[in-house]
Amino acid sequence: MSSVTESQTKHSILWFRHGLRLHDNPSLHAALSGEENVKLLPIFIFDGETAGTSLCGYNRMSYLLECLSELNGRFKALGSRLHIFKGEPVDIFTKLKNKYNIERLCFEQDCEPIWMKRDEAVKDWCRQNDIECIENVGHTLWDPHEIIELNGGSPPVTFAMFNHVVSSIGLPPRPLPDVDLSDEDLASLDPFPEAGMLENFPSCDDVGVAQTHETKKIYIGGESHALEHLQKRLKSEFKAFTCNSFLPNRRNPELLRPPKSLSPDLRFGSLSIRKFYWGVMDSYKKSQVGTNKPFNPQIVVQLLWREFFYTMSVNNQFYGQMEENDICINIPWYPVAENNNFSAFCQGKTGYPLIDAGVKQLLKEGWIHHIIRNALACFLTRGDLWISWEDGLRFFLEHLLDADWSVCAGNWMWVSSSAFEDVLNCTTCIDPGTFGRRADPWGDYVRAYVPELKDYPVEYIYEPWTAPLDVQEKAGCVVGKDYPDRIVIHEEASMKNAKKMNMIKEQLLKELHEPPTHCQPSDEKEARELMIFNKTCEAHG
Repeated sequence: MSSVTESQTKHSILWFRHGLRLHDNPSLHAALSGEENVKLLPIFIFDGETAGTSLCGYNRMSYLLECLSELNGRFKALGSRLHIFKGEPVDIFTKLKNKYNIERLCFEQDCEPIWMKRDEAVKDWCRQNDIECIENVGHTLWDPHEIIELNGGSPPVTFAMFNHVVSSIGLPPRPLPDVDLSDEDLASLDPFPEAGMLENFPSCDDVGVAQTHETKKIYIGGESHALEHLQKRLKSEFKAFTCNSFLPNRRNPELLRPPKSLSPDLRFGSLSIRKFYWGVMDSYKKSQVGTNKPFNPQIVVQLLWREFFYTMSVNNQFYGQMEENDICINIPWYPVAENNNFSAFCQGKTGYPLIDAGVKQLLKEGWIHHIIRNALACFLTRGDLWISWEDGLRFFLEHLLDADWSVCAGNWMWVSSSAFEDVLNCTTCIDPGTFGRRADPWGDYVRAYVPELKDYPVEYIYEPWTAPLDVQEKAGCVVGKDYPDRIVIHEEASMKNAKKMNMIKEQLLKELHEPPTHCQPSDEKEARELMIFNKTCEAHG
């Protein structure tokens, strides 16, 4: 009796998109479920969009390839590999089906609307070809569609509303147990170039992303690195919990220490969001032993913000833009072609040291602290330049390692586009110099990323134009010669912009008689906490 040929062997495709891991991977479990004698076929497709590759700079692509490389190595150790293709998913699946017996296709839910057309086409193809299609929630703690349904069919537009809704769902599931793939049958396909399968593992150049400027690696992509960083982070969190504290790096941002954030790992799914969530929750519970300390929901607040923005984006194809976006106030921002301010911003040449340091770190390393992100967003939009958040969003999506489309767009909207939170119009609170002194009082962050200012006295480091000429010359950096003049005068621009925002507010109230439903802070307290504004300021009260 002849053996079963490769074309007769049944295959279960595990299609990696986000979720670039083997631990707590519901789609991996689904792909291995069902009848025996089915081979697992792991694949990834470069289709120009998946995993955020439509707008992707060198740092982000390098990180993605590192995540894929680790998966490839894990599968190669088991006699298989991660089969990488270039092309349209439906075309590739069709060619695979014509040559191999495909029984099942499993993938993780990409809930953002930018993936809807791709995924609906694949689901339709599966129905037409009688192939079982299994989509699993794994990139978020809860299914965003369920949250929207519980909220009456529309997304909650404030963080407070979101927390109220998810409280009725209950806690998210715990992580799934690990799978021992050594006990499973894995496929290793022969070369298949006509289906777009790459013969060799690709480089950045192979996928069309060239290195255009100096970079410095601070994050290495891949599941093993993510899990290692998680353990370090949980130790840090537990130490803070035992001292009756939490979120230590948001309260006292360490801008020059190696980043503790796991956001790039979560963005590409090399770390399970559920593993992170329950790791923090269990660490806090451990810290409660022998104490009367009550539970504090703030310990996972950063993960809940991520869920909030994902939920807001579901079913809203216009979420990443201002026009036709029901949860964004339409503001007449200056077009970027009107002057050179946006170009100066993107090069870190605004004349404001904190802003320039943030942009230069972003371009070089692909990551900046949340505090710096807020400063950049505020400066580009409502604070100083009055340039649309859409332009800032595209800049972040290209260069930030952890730039989720929904989270990134949501943050930009939240900071820039609410005309109804007065504290965000306070010209003192949003002053880049004030921002800098709050985040890094001694100016070490600026000295690290704007080295031409490294010898400036601390009293001038955030406002070098105020230094007397002899001080500038002694520091070896004369403003206007060795470091750019300010592209706008904050005191004038911010006052002008605040008046514009108040006029928009008054016009909307006149037309609608109440604030429109839009992405906005829940209240002033939330705005102050997220922007690290002082509890009071002389200008705002």
